[in-house]
Amino acid sequence: MAEEKRDYYEVLGVAKNASEAEIKKAYRTLAKKYHPDMNPGDKTAEQKFKEVNEAYEVLSDADKRAKYDSYGHAAFDPGFGSGGFSGGSGFGAGSGFSGFEGFGGANFDFGDIFSSFFGGGSSSARSGAVDGDDILVRVTLSFEEAVFGCKKEISFNRIEACHDCGGSGAAKGSSPETCSVCRGTGRVTVKQQTMLGFMQTQKACSACRGTGKIIKNPCSNCKGKGYVKITKKLDVTIPAGIDNGQRIVLRSQGSVGMRGGVSGDLIIEITVKPHSLFVREGRNVYCEIPVSFSEAALGAEIDVPMLDGSTEKYTIPEGTQTGTRFTMRNKGVADPSTKRRGDLIFTVTVETPQSLNAQQKKLLQDFAHSLGEMNNKKRQSFFKKIFK
Repeated sequence: MAEEKRDYYEVLGVAKNASEAEIKKAYRTLAKKYHPDMNPGDKTAEQKFKEVNEAYEVLSDADKRAKYDSYGHAAFDPGFGSGGFSGGSGFGAGSGFSGFEGFGGANFDFGDIFSSFFGGGSSSARSGAVDGDDILVRVTLSFEEAVFGCKKEISFNRIEACHDCGGSGAAKGSSPETCSVCRGTGRVTVKQQTMLGFMQTQKACSACRGTGKIIKNPCSNCKGKGYVKITKKLDVTIPAGIDNGQRIVLRSQGSVGMRGGVSGDLIIEITVKPHSLFVREGRNVYCEIPVSFSEAALGAEIDVPMLDGSTEKYTIPEGTQTGTRFTMRNKGVADPSTKRRGDLIFTVTVETPQSLNAQQKKLLQDFAHSLGEMNNKKRQSFFKKIFK
């Protein structure tokens, strides 16, 4: 019922004095946000997508907007003024929109997309160019693939012009004919009796579904729609140093534009799996390296793992404590843009000997006695703070 519907201006998030450009911009933003292809299986998003299209259907048409501003939703109620304006709403029985199930649905019809998604209420919107949708693909990489770069074959669904008919919708050897009802304009003028008398308005031509063309011999591949949904595979080069959550944008690889509109973009969003040893923060990588008690006390040359799987020697000084950090310059990840490398920063953890035999315990006890208190400065300072 009309009273249950939200205000169309509220649906699009625009003011009531919004310009045509502002309404169109708001519509395109929301239509992409709630598009079924971007929200598979999300019934709430699908409902909002329909709501946004219905609001735009009215507000993008000067006549319908004027009626809506005067009478609200009642202007399009079949019971309003002995016939109302239901013939021009574009969402009543026979419009095809109520059966919309997304691009993969059984009721998918490009004629419906032309009339709802691309502003069916405006003749200029019908005849003007329409840009194609962007497509989002998520790709998961291993830690090494992200650090050193790789090539990935990705698969995605996109809409493109039918190759058999070149997008015309007509079978080979034939072409669309100008609609004799609307004479190619896609619009027809109708008179309706209202409580204010007869009013003249325009609506989409039902004979050609607002396209201005009649296809008498439709293409067997696209069933006269001119566009088909295909699954495309593409080899993509992932640059070295890409990080988790970053995106790669391939221009014009999304769905094709209609009536001369530009194609959308293919957006690749990266997810990087965690590594068992390294933790990455920007261009720097971190890891922990265990050393023995004697190595920490006496100093030692230890092996430090590198990102490529090799190791490099590094000398830690005698008396190294647990938690001490060491930095190896330019051993981190390369920035995809500047190619500058970050650092590899490792933290030493000292392993305390366990399961000692009697002789080893005796040696350690003698060693501890020989040190006295000279090597326990932190311990002495700790107790002084407690008992001061």
